[in-house]
Amino acid sequence: MSDLFDFWAEHLPAMLDGLLVSVQVTGVSLAIGVPLGLVLALMVQSKSRPLRGIALTVVEVGRGAPALILLQFTYFGLPNAGLSLDSFASAVIALSWCTGAYTSEIIRAGLEAVPHGQKEAAEAIGLNHVDALRYVILPQALRVSVPALLGFAILMLQASSLCFAIALPELVSQAYLIGSTTFRYMPILFLAGVLYAAICIPATIAVSALERKLGAHA
Repeated sequence: MSDLFDFWAEHLPAMLDGLLVSVQVTGVSLAIGVPLGLVLALMVQSKSRPLRGIALTVVEVGRGAPALILLQFTYFGLPNAGLSLDSFASAVIALSWCTGAYTSEIIRAGLEAVPHGQKEAAEAIGLNHVDALRYVILPQALRVSVPALLGFAILMLQASSLCFAIALPELVSQAYLIGSTTFRYMPILFLAGVLYAAICIPATIAVSALERKLGAHA
């Protein structure tokens, strides 16, 4: 048992470096993808048929294609079109696309959850469409959507493990690298799972508590 702990202690710094990369790529992807999801949700509800068509195409491709395919498309496919990106940029583009596609549906559900009477009240007091959206509809819709968005953020951290396929030095990549040099895959992959759990389990508990709190004031 002491040999296992010594093994973990020896390789923990490299694993933490990989975890930091995982958190960074997830954070940047969410920072880009969630606003993209909001834009797509609004475009889907637009009265303009071309805008709806563009938004639905982006959303359906982002939701229909596995994240691994999007990652490989951006990293291996885009160079054929003359656009070469490093693994971090490719991961951000692919995961942002995936995030935007899924969060657009979450946000659209939140928009539709706002009672129609709220929209009528905004019109009655003279707010134009943009102001009604900004001051009345979006705050309520986002409040409904926040727990689901936070839950999705946890899933995206876990999905970042797919980035090992494009040579991003994230947590799973570091685990495989250490496993290939030591031939001890099970202990190092178990450590990777522990590090993911150290973030995901408290985050899941916090999201559940927030959901109960928001539900109590609904």
